[in-house]
Amino acid sequence: MANKDKTMYVCSNCGQESAKWIGKCPACGQWNTFKEIKVGPSPVPSRREGSWNTDGSISGKGRDAAKVLRLSDISSHDDPRIDMHDGELNRVLGGGLVPGSIVLLGGEPGIGKSTLSLQTMLQLTDKKVLYVSGEESAHQLKMRAERLAVSGLPADDHFLILCENSLEAIFEHIKEVQPELVVIDSIQTISTEDVESSAGSIAQVRECASALLRFAKSSGVPVILIGHITKEGTLAGPKILEHIVDTVIQFEGDQHYMYRILRSIKNRFGSTSELGIYEMQQTGLRQVSNPSELLLTEDHDGLSGVAISSAIEGVRPFLVETQALVSSAAYGTPQRSATGFDQRRLNMLLAVLEKRVGFKLMQKDVFLNIAGGLRVTDMAMDLSVIAAVLSSNVDTPIEEGWCMAGEVGLSGEVRPVARIEQRISEAEKLGFQHIIIPKYNLSGLNRKKFKIDLVPVRKVEEALRALFG
Repeated sequence: MANKDKTMYVCSNCGQESAKWIGKCPACGQWNTFKEIKVGPSPVPSRREGSWNTDGSISGKGRDAAKVLRLSDISSHDDPRIDMHDGELNRVLGGGLVPGSIVLLGGEPGIGKSTLSLQTMLQLTDKKVLYVSGEESAHQLKMRAERLAVSGLPADDHFLILCENSLEAIFEHIKEVQPELVVIDSIQTISTEDVESSAGSIAQVRECASALLRFAKSSGVPVILIGHITKEGTLAGPKILEHIVDTVIQFEGDQHYMYRILRSIKNRFGSTSELGIYEMQQTGLRQVSNPSELLLTEDHDGLSGVAISSAIEGVRPFLVETQALVSSAAYGTPQRSATGFDQRRLNMLLAVLEKRVGFKLMQKDVFLNIAGGLRVTDMAMDLSVIAAVLSSNVDTPIEEGWCMAGEVGLSGEVRPVARIEQRISEAEKLGFQHIIIPKYNLSGLNRKKFKIDLVPVRKVEEALRALFG
């Protein structure tokens, strides 16, 4: 009996499936998000049908392809990761690319996703890479590769380019050339004949991503998917796209700034708190190994509303400049605006500054900005935010050579922060003379190993008194 296509409805927000159309999704509560899709036969072999061999053939057909295993029988050794020859990308991936994994790279249009992937693939001279482009022609990719400052372009048998939108044709070429790494640019432009909808629809993205996932897991060839994002900043397509992939990394940054941030949102093989920093140049993306020197303004002496904080994202410490502007409200309701910082936490810190310290800011506009277009989530930024706001409010600059790190509680106390030694060492390396730290972090800290002056504080008032006298 011939298999007929199955019609089902999938929520475009969370990926919930239903046999019939529902107005409100029972999982996420969103209205009118169920879309009809047709599920056809898979374009690649499933686990029951078999697995991929290195020569492109299929082996292990039948029910014996998958076996029930005891946990003690499974080998626990880690496969060697693939070195991407990019320190920032390796850090975000957790030490390199895991064989057989599938990675989703998202970002705004024009932010540099294709430039990053093409530049990285050109450096992998020891791997045969198949770069599948559904958006650009081979001539455009050639021109882009010539602009990139990559020393020693790989030979023709190492870097292969395929301009194709059909998933079935892509798998035929994969069987033919036997690549060791596959890049799909982008997943929204790939379509399969088994789904009767246009490329980029929820059904097409879902089926194509699932087929590529089965190929990556059964063959051991890693796949990198490049995805678009919506105007809300989320990855386009069904939410299940983020669920089925192993790693989701997002390329962030303002097109008016030269810096780009590579941030890990999901990673089954590493930490999600890592980030990589790049500088966009005419010859491509340059790795920023020491972001502290680029994130600090060269000369801010005599400027009020500027405070330096020693922050940590992932495993790397860096000094970041916090800028604040406090002015009288021109309208009845004062404005609260934050760029690169959580606005709800800014409101909390302003309430602490007013209640515990006694500065009246209810009728004043407060604007906060993290220099360099960086978005920081470290709680140790609290102390620098309060110092920058107060400096702008009284129009008194903070003396040069001061930086700080500390979390502020609701009662006005300065709470301890993690890895204080790395924060102090980074400030000392960049020539700062004083650093304000929580007093509770002094326990177990060897002060003799640091040449920088440590100023321990217990409350916000003590930190402001040390800064402004």
